[in-house]
Amino acid sequence: MGEKKEIKCVVWDLDNTIWDGILLESDDVQLKPGIKEIIETLDSRGILHSIASKNEYDLAMSKLKEFGLDDYFLYPEIHWDAKSISLERIQKNINIGMDTILFVDDQEFELAEVKNAHESVNCLNANEYQTLLSDPRLNPRFITVDSARRRKMYQDDYKRKQAEEEFSGPSEKFLASLNMKFSISDTQEEDLRRAEELTVRTNQLNATGKTFSYDELNELRQSENYKLLICELEDKFGSYGKIGLALINMSEDYWRLEMMLMSCRVVSRGVGTVLLNYIMKEAKRNNKRLLADFRDTGRNRMMQICFRFAGFKEKSSDGNGNYVLEHDLENIQDFPDYIEISTNVKW
Repeated sequence: MGEKKEIKCVVWDLDNTIWDGILLESDDVQLKPGIKEIIETLDSRGILHSIASKNEYDLAMSKLKEFGLDDYFLYPEIHWDAKSISLERIQKNINIGMDTILFVDDQEFELAEVKNAHESVNCLNANEYQTLLSDPRLNPRFITVDSARRRKMYQDDYKRKQAEEEFSGPSEKFLASLNMKFSISDTQEEDLRRAEELTVRTNQLNATGKTFSYDELNELRQSENYKLLICELEDKFGSYGKIGLALINMSEDYWRLEMMLMSCRVVSRGVGTVLLNYIMKEAKRNNKRLLADFRDTGRNRMMQICFRFAGFKEKSSDGNGNYVLEHDLENIQDFPDYIEISTNVKW
């Protein structure tokens, strides 16, 4: 099934893929053997599901509901457009890379059409569906609290988007209506599985793209020379989970941000720089210079923009996409007044 690569979302066809038969020809279609258990198991691992099917929407969703599966699929694309268009919409709505999607279909033509339009999408013929649970790309090293509730967090986010579309008024007033609470704390041992997962899964708002193992993070959080911070966000719709990490190398004369990342799910909530601003304020309070590592991964321009917006300037570069940034700590932005900030950090 190709090289080992993390899959974040499985996009399913319906006819002769999730069920045997063609729904428009007969209402008496039956689920393929074991398919429900596969979908449920992958969901419990934090793997998302969606649909790209040429079908009648209401009829298909009614049949999925009859099978007890309708709630598992995010942003289902059920219509007569090309499936490459469906994949593009799903990718945009979930906000993940095309190369983290696995498309499952029984028609080689459909698989080829999608692959031709989106070369990085992973494709699988539906006759191989029983291999999914053993596929290493669908077996994350850890199953965390956040990964097990990932679908619910996306469903909560869908409710937020609906509320935002229905809201009339300035965006800041809408954000204030969410009653957001942002907490920053020292990383505890029970956070390490999620922390490792964040370093692996986060691309757009990741300063260096470097991944860390559970053991490496555990060693760093216990070191007197480092501070490992983790943050969580919640609002009136529910918890976003643990959504950010920062690793600070604390030398005698300066602090250096060796890792800074934030889940892309919270970009639109205006909290992308809260953790960064908090670290800047603490560095200033402790009379330390503040440096930050940044490596251009080709996917993290958003983080580069965050650093610039916060006032960081380039200090040095090796000419290979690796930069050291510095902030003079003269002008530090205030936290947004629509977010309640709480901290539990021992400096």
